Amino acid sequence: MNMRRIENGVITCFTVIVALLWIFPLYWALVTSLRSESRVVSRPGLLPDEFNFSSYYDALFNTNLLTWYFNSIGTAVIVTVVVIVMSMMCAYALSQIRFPGRRLLYLVVLASFMIPSQALVVTQFILMNDFGLINTWGGIILPQLIVPVAIIVYKQFFDAVPKEMREAAVLDGGGDYTILFKLYLPLNWGITTALAIVTFIGVWNAFFWPFLVITSEDMMTIPVGITQVNDAFGLAYARLMSVALLAALPVVLAYLIFQRRVTEAVMISSGVKG
Repeated sequence: MNMRRIENGVITCFTVIVALLWIFPLYWALVTSLRSESRVVSRPGLLPDEFNFSSYYDALFNTNLLTWYFNSIGTAVIVTVVVIVMSMMCAYALSQIRFPGRRLLYLVVLASFMIPSQALVVTQFILMNDFGLINTWGGIILPQLIVPVAIIVYKQFFDAVPKEMREAAVLDGGGDYTILFKLYLPLNWGITTALAIVTFIGVWNAFFWPFLVITSEDMMTIPVGITQVNDAFGLAYARLMSVALLAALPVVLAYLIFQRRVTEAVMISSGVKG
């Protein structure tokens, strides 16, 4: 019994230490953002000794942060909605509808895990350029619509639904769209919510592809836009920290509000990939 208590105590102490190490950069960024630029350079310290919100004012009104917010929210919402709807419909067809090439199509979806997204960057960039979608929302959105894990998760759910439910709906005159959106969708709201949250957060945090396809500052998303603050104002540490915290705020709030759903989605996707 004493050994168990010692083990629990050691694990708890280790967990606390790791948590402190993880949260320290966030704490340092917050303390830095609340200081004036002169104090950040002349009197750095671990404890907050000033509450100066001028850097937040500059970030909101003297940069394109609000425009970057709008671009990020718009592209993330569109990608999330399209990915969820397309993945659900594709998974339903692979699971419930018999058609030639169904197994081959599913194998193609599974094989897509073998191709890293970075290997497609050059081809995607050439296509976006040929389509005239450089510096547009379309250029940001289209390559991010490829999320095979969502198709696989939905297919596993549809495979587990008793076939009698679908047969009863067909006897009542329901078509495939009716069965999908009025019967199956209410049954998997949990999975849909979890996948939507994770997809939204992933698109919001995406940096590499938007950085390549967007060169106009007015079309940048949050992760790309905050890199321009340093170029425009030099080494303004307080302003940089305030912009970074404001950029991360929506994702943090989404995670805190939907923490259980996010955890479920991570476990589901990890299980699929494993």
